[in-house]
Amino acid sequence: MELEKLAVGLDIGTTKIVAMLGVKNEYDKLEIVGIGKSKSQGVHRGVVNNITQTIQSIQAAAQEAEAISGKKIDRVVVGIAGQHIRSLQHSDYITRTNADEVIDEADIERLKNQVFKLVMLPGEEIIHVLPQEYKVDGQAEIKEPIGMYGGRLEANFHVVVGQVSSIRNIMRCVKSAGIDFGGITLEPLASADAVLSQEEKEAGVALIDIGGGTTDLAIFKDGIIRHTAVIPFGGNVITEDIKEGCSIIEKQAELLKIKFGSAWPGENKDNEIVSIPGLRGRDPKEITLKNLSKIIHARVQEIIEQVYAEIKNYGHEEQKKKLIAGIVLTGGGSQLKHLKQLVEYITGMDTRIGYPNEHLAGDTDKATASPLYATAVGLVMNAAEKQLAHLDEETEAVTEEKEAETSGTIADKPTKRVSVIDRFTERLKTFLESAE
Repeated sequence: MELEKLAVGLDIGTTKIVAMLGVKNEYDKLEIVGIGKSKSQGVHRGVVNNITQTIQSIQAAAQEAEAISGKKIDRVVVGIAGQHIRSLQHSDYITRTNADEVIDEADIERLKNQVFKLVMLPGEEIIHVLPQEYKVDGQAEIKEPIGMYGGRLEANFHVVVGQVSSIRNIMRCVKSAGIDFGGITLEPLASADAVLSQEEKEAGVALIDIGGGTTDLAIFKDGIIRHTAVIPFGGNVITEDIKEGCSIIEKQAELLKIKFGSAWPGENKDNEIVSIPGLRGRDPKEITLKNLSKIIHARVQEIIEQVYAEIKNYGHEEQKKKLIAGIVLTGGGSQLKHLKQLVEYITGMDTRIGYPNEHLAGDTDKATASPLYATAVGLVMNAAEKQLAHLDEETEAVTEEKEAETSGTIADKPTKRVSVIDRFTERLKTFLESAE
């Protein structure tokens, strides 16, 4: 197993930081060879607010993953979320100089680059430009224009925008932790890669990833991403409410939520009581499970209603935009008891819990295939894809060089097509290096 094929994802969350190492096996499934997890300190609602603590947490997670796998982490693909992420729809076109030649990748790249020149609000930067459908010479609803003839190529784009400073801070932390930066991906997209099937994306589905600090939403229809949003609430606000409502410390509130919490108060009998040891020399506290569920229910309902508002925003009620596959819940917060029932009750949509086992090798540890690690698995998949593309480019360059040598002419070295996101990463890298 050579180093080239080792793919690493780094999920920098509000509650935990996960470094995951994976390798593609011969069946094109991911084998997770190492996983490191550390308590996330210095991240609030998906945004870094303490650089030193975040660096330490990243190092702790990376070292644990290295110790388990016996491999060295060199490059990682990092996930980004946070309340500063927003998305917008935009359409753009290019006029091709030679309509007698077929449309190729360079044309699509040119069109995408044009979108990257959009003027954003001060301090914002475009993270992803995702083409939805194309039009060639006015012919609409084309999914793949490569190979077609046409003079005017236009497309609708889903553009994801984030704050430059937040992205730079994350890159700074990764770099300072002694790890090479391999790319950045929007976390809802990574989670979607890990838990959704192609059929669901075709039929129409909303993925809700409930993390510690944020709840991420990604909506797919006809196999294309249609809407993304990050809602600045997650599992932590539920814990916070339990802490306040029951006058207990955070650690106990978290344990209560995980062990006894339910999103449906009707489930609990009035006489079910949990006793919690008091602080130093104080009497133990008694809490009824019904009260606990009421507190959880109120906050979860608020989160789901905000997400549902976003789903309506996308236009779920229109016939053409209907999400037939309903909702998939993932992330640590999706493990809350009876959450599925509550979501179905509020939205009236079919719901299931998403496990990232679709792309994992059969013998993967149960704990790794938990919704908790959906984003991390998606990031590893993304890293593996990036590596494949990189290897393909290298072999292409080598074969072209060899051909040039055998034919006796040294051709110009092939210019490597750099994707826009890689160029963005490069720009940030140089910025960081000059800043140091």
